[in-house]
Amino acid sequence: MIRVLIADDQDMVRAGFRMILESQDDIEVVADVANGVDAVRVAREKRPDVCLMDIRMPGLDGLEATEQLAGPGVADPIKVVVVTTFDLDEYVERALRSGASGFLLKDAGPALLIEAVHAAVRGDAMVSPQITVRLLQHFSQPQQAPRRAPHPVSQGLTERELDVVRATARGLTNGEIGQELYMSLSTVKTHLASAQSKIGARNRVETAAWAWRSGLMDGS
Repeated sequence: MIRVLIADDQDMVRAGFRMILESQDDIEVVADVANGVDAVRVAREKRPDVCLMDIRMPGLDGLEATEQLAGPGVADPIKVVVVTTFDLDEYVERALRSGASGFLLKDAGPALLIEAVHAAVRGDAMVSPQITVRLLQHFSQPQQAPRRAPHPVSQGLTERELDVVRATARGLTNGEIGQELYMSLSTVKTHLASAQSKIGARNRVETAAWAWRSGLMDGS
C-alpha cells in the first residue's frame, strides 16, 4: 500500500482528495492535516510514502514545510507533491528547489492526482501539463540563470546518460524513455541515477532544469 498524508487548510479539499485516493486499491490515506506545522510533525511521526502539500496554510506554509521534509540536507527525505491553486513561477521554482517531487494544480483532475502519487513513489516527477512547457521555457531564459555550453566531458556523462537526461528534460517517464531509446527499465534507472550523481541533481526535475540551463536542450 502507498501511504499518503494530505495537508491542506480547506476541509472540503482534504475530504475530496481522501475520497479520490482511497478509491484506489493500492493507496491508503494515513492522515490529513490543516496546517504546515502539523504536516511536518505528522509526516515525521507516520513517515508516509507521499505527502500532498498545499502552499498557503496557517502556521507554516507548504513551501517551508516541504523544505523541512524534503529539502537539501534532510537526512531521510519524504516525497512531497505540492498541490495548489496557484501556478506562479516563483512558487513552482521554490517548491522544486525545496525538494518537491512534483507540482500539481488542484484543477488537474482525479486521474493526475493519482498519477502524481504513483509517480512520486516511482521516483518520477509529475508537473501539471499547464505548467510544464512554461516551466521549461523559464529554465531556459538567460535572465533566469546564466547559460553555458554543455560540457558533458567535464561532467563525466556518457552519451547514453546524456540521451536519458535529454529525454527526462522533455518530460518523458522512465518507461517512455526505455521505449524511445530501446533500453530496459532498469538500464534507464541506472543511467539516470548515474547522471544525477554526476551533475548533483536530487530528482528528475532538477535533472531537467540542469539540462535546460546548460544548453543541452538547444534545438530540442
